[in-house]
Amino acid sequence: MIYNFCRSVLRFLYKLLFRLKASGLEHIPPEGGVLLCSNHISVFDPPTIGILLKRKVHFMAKKELFDIVGFGWLIKELGAFPVKRGGVSKESIKTSLTLLRSGHVMGIFPEGTRSKGEDGSIGKKGAATFALRSDAAVIPVAIIGNYKLFGKTRVVYGPPVDLTEFKESGGPNAAELATEKIMASIAELKNK
Repeated sequence: MIYNFCRSVLRFLYKLLFRLKASGLEHIPPEGGVLLCSNHISVFDPPTIGILLKRKVHFMAKKELFDIVGFGWLIKELGAFPVKRGGVSKESIKTSLTLLRSGHVMGIFPEGTRSKGEDGSIGKKGAATFALRSDAAVIPVAIIGNYKLFGKTRVVYGPPVDLTEFKESGGPNAAELATEKIMASIAELKNK
């Protein structure tokens, strides 16, 4: 209930303030585990990739945010779960895989940190590892724009990235190669 209320409010505000528009929503599976892999340009990004979807999106958030009275409770209600700074803990990996294997939607930024939007950004292997170990559908997402007031911001959802070849090979470089494919898919969407 809190999630739906906040999503409605943010949807209205983002459409008004950032003129947020989306394309490719038809690529989001209506059920089953989904991993949304997006570029990361601003603190506004998590709501951007989630508020236009019908399904609840879960995110990792730095552990310190959960220590803020009231705010920690709110982000937990909105689907966030804690991750230690400087690396992903076993607990956050377990939570991520449990969410995906249970048929939930999780958003992740493979770059690991905000970038200036340059093409050719290097992704970290976490997103690919979650995808390979959970069998979740991997949906590349590109956020285009800069959140200028009353400017245009777009979010583009691409078709699922097929990682079958990497799941089957299971080689030592599978996660790296899958990461490259995910990042290339995101980069391609940024040019649409």
